[in-house]
Amino acid sequence: MRTVLKSLVFGLALVPLVWLAFTVVTGRTSPNPAQDIIDSTGIWALRFLLITLAITPLRRLTGLNVVIQYRRMLGLFAFFYASVHLFSYMGFDRLFDVGGILSDVVKRPFITAGMTALAVMIPLAVTSTKGWIRRLGRRWQTLHRLVYLAAVVACLHFVWKVRALVGEPVYSVVILTALLGVRVLWRLRSPERLRPRAPGIFRRASQSEQIPAPKAH
Repeated sequence: MRTVLKSLVFGLALVPLVWLAFTVVTGRTSPNPAQDIIDSTGIWALRFLLITLAITPLRRLTGLNVVIQYRRMLGLFAFFYASVHLFSYMGFDRLFDVGGILSDVVKRPFITAGMTALAVMIPLAVTSTKGWIRRLGRRWQTLHRLVYLAAVVACLHFVWKVRALVGEPVYSVVILTALLGVRVLWRLRSPERLRPRAPGIFRRASQSEQIPAPKAH
């Protein structure tokens, strides 16, 4: 059943990309399909990042320990969509002109923020395996706290890109603020209990996390 559910989540995570490809092939995009691809992949990268950050609060509030096993997969999908977003921008918007891309990074704040968010996510994705967890030890947890920085900068990228405090950019900021606020409250209320359980979102759930515990941690 666990394998079936993981396969289902994996398939659902690919739906936005499949739908985007379908709209492009069938001509159902706007007059600027390249921009549609860039925008859509970027939005879904941020959505998956926020969904992944919501896994731990969801588990603590509902007691559904089973959701923890999907955190790593969802985190990697956030990185996947962010990578597609980057290469779409580089290819469609700048035709892989390195000079133009570097100029954008320097002169356009929202590009700077987007590049920073992806740069922060790279080491998190690379060190998502059990092997890296063993190699880094306690430093691994410290490294994976950078995911909060990635989420904050990604929201800034979205807001600065749209240049309007309405719609999904605002919703994303509100959701991220709520998720960070919940974590701060938990740490203030029970710092000793939460300190050893500060996992990164790109980590594969351990066996103890995959099997519901008889008591809440």
